[in-house]
Amino acid sequence: MEDALIIEKFADERTREEAFKLLLNKYQQKIYWHVRRMILNHDDADDVVQDTFIKVWRNLANFRADSQLYTWLYRIATNECITFLNKKKAKQNVSLDDDTSAYLADSLADGSYFNGDRAQMKLQEALLTLPEKQRLVFNMKYFDDLKYDEISAILGTSVGALKASYHLAVKKIEAFFNDHD
Repeated sequence: MEDALIIEKFADERTREEAFKLLLNKYQQKIYWHVRRMILNHDDADDVVQDTFIKVWRNLANFRADSQLYTWLYRIATNECITFLNKKKAKQNVSLDDDTSAYLADSLADGSYFNGDRAQMKLQEALLTLPEKQRLVFNMKYFDDLKYDEISAILGTSVGALKASYHLAVKKIEAFFNDHD
């Protein structure tokens, strides 16, 4: 289903629910995995995805198509992830990086929904050592296979800065693997 048709159907109140179901079918899994890689915990990721699509439902009628629909969806999901992680930080009243890493490490360690092999677990542990922005850029580039210009549109950051963030993230992940054989 083409995005333009989904948006067109959403504009008509008679086909709004159908359009939203089409949008969910097309993007819900991609958004879930984008969020899950940032949040790690399945239940929390589900909550963040639900919050994301509630915002999409409320705001899709105002979507101006200045960007592509999936770029807009990723931006909302990314902002919801950051909001969620900031709320976790506020509850713990510690630095965001410390709190986020500890929370995510705990989620990873007892994540009954994690079914990856040892190498995937090690990669996730390495990702937890990255600052939030580097982790986000790495996830979007490596796992979501987004192009730098797409990530730039989502995050509102220059392509050059994104390339630098990705490069630093890769170097830190390599160092982690070398230090944790």
